[in-house]
Amino acid sequence: MPFTQDPGRIVHPVILCGGSGTRLWPVSRQSFPKQFSRVIGDESLFQSTARRLSGEGFASPVIVTSADFRFIVRDQLAAIGITPAAVLIEPSPRNTAPAVLAATLWIEQQAPGGLVLVAPSDHLMPDPESFRVAVAAGARRAAAGGIVTFGITPSTPETGYGYLELAAPHTGGEAAALKRFVEKPDLAAAREMLASGRHLWNAGIFLFRSDVMIGAFASLAPGLLASVTRTLDAAKPDLTFLRLSPEAWQDVESISIDYAIMERAGDLWAVPYGGGWTDLGGWAAIWSEGAAGADGVVQEGQVLAIDCRDSLLRSEDENLQLVGIGLEDIVAVAMQDAVLVARKSDAQRVKDAVEALKEKKVAQATTFRSDRRPWGWFETLATGERFKVKCIVVLPGAALSLQSHRFRAEHWIVVEGTARVTVGDSVKLVNENQSVYIPLGEKHRLENPGETNMVLIEVQTGTYFGEDDIIRYDDIYARQ
Repeated sequence: MPFTQDPGRIVHPVILCGGSGTRLWPVSRQSFPKQFSRVIGDESLFQSTARRLSGEGFASPVIVTSADFRFIVRDQLAAIGITPAAVLIEPSPRNTAPAVLAATLWIEQQAPGGLVLVAPSDHLMPDPESFRVAVAAGARRAAAGGIVTFGITPSTPETGYGYLELAAPHTGGEAAALKRFVEKPDLAAAREMLASGRHLWNAGIFLFRSDVMIGAFASLAPGLLASVTRTLDAAKPDLTFLRLSPEAWQDVESISIDYAIMERAGDLWAVPYGGGWTDLGGWAAIWSEGAAGADGVVQEGQVLAIDCRDSLLRSEDENLQLVGIGLEDIVAVAMQDAVLVARKSDAQRVKDAVEALKEKKVAQATTFRSDRRPWGWFETLATGERFKVKCIVVLPGAALSLQSHRFRAEHWIVVEGTARVTVGDSVKLVNENQSVYIPLGEKHRLENPGETNMVLIEVQTGTYFGEDDIIRYDDIYARQ
């Protein structure tokens, strides 16, 4: 649908795609945070967000993410048939204000005065059409020069969200004048705000004209505008991505868009949104959004629940059977390499558990056994003091870098498809049930020349098996 009274004006979505992956551990981790996981439904939250912000009235999205996630973003968008207008790579996390500003400056260069809709990538909104109606209402106000945010009509006195206070009670439809932002309240204050009819949960979604937001930064945060402008001016293409300048980025302040602009700007408006919404901030939220039976038990995967109540039981592996007996108010999430068991009321403390695991240098704190790469993925099958065994899957037409190792040799056994293998000056095809040996220190490359996935078993032998023992000489994905 067109989003303003001017059918020639479209909305440019900006999807913020960072995250530390702690609140839904172990399904979400630092190497693959929750927006990329299929926590609810058949698509990731990021894919659902991109779909919601696509179609008639929307331009191709601008994605702001980190270097670690750029290929995940590329692959997940390709899987749902969406081509981004740009993928901006942040050199390091700097909160939301620099990310929003960088994307807004880029859009202003392409479409001066364009409408910009900023949204997180990890929210669940099961009724996309209702949200598009809300965007249409906000777009009319934003086109006239206002800065619009979207507030969720509260259903409970929630203390985990910030609030928006309207100038007067408002039930929905058109944008309403926004009086102020309210920090996360205590329970008594949250109850008062719920009863007032003038407060909404702050969803962190914003709509504005690019020139208006740049003007707000010029007035309220000129130093930030200058430093982020320098990072964009010095940005360099990297394949299909745009890397913001790491040198200029060092001078960029870390600050949220709320603190930098929204809490001090004028002409602010809010669109009340009564459709389904949650930021899936923890396992209790996953339980509340799940399909619970009469006993309040949500079951996912290979699960058996006996005499359980008000609990979430979830197995992430079809070969891993999870059994709960007599559980009440429990979250139990089982994966191949990690298991979480907690009272549902304590599920927010999973962040503390992840930090404790990091201090102990436990690999499961941040990474999975299965690790994605731009060429495919690998899974660690077994490890020992002098060996490591992996299953490696290479996508059709993909290639690993030309590389060598200082501390390990490798044996490759192809079990599906055909591999093109470079070892030193030799290049040959290795078919199913054939193998090849890579001596320590020898330059080598693995490619899949076929039209289906190529699968091999890699046996590493040596004294050190870390992923940092890779010396790259050539890489089609421009990795260092």
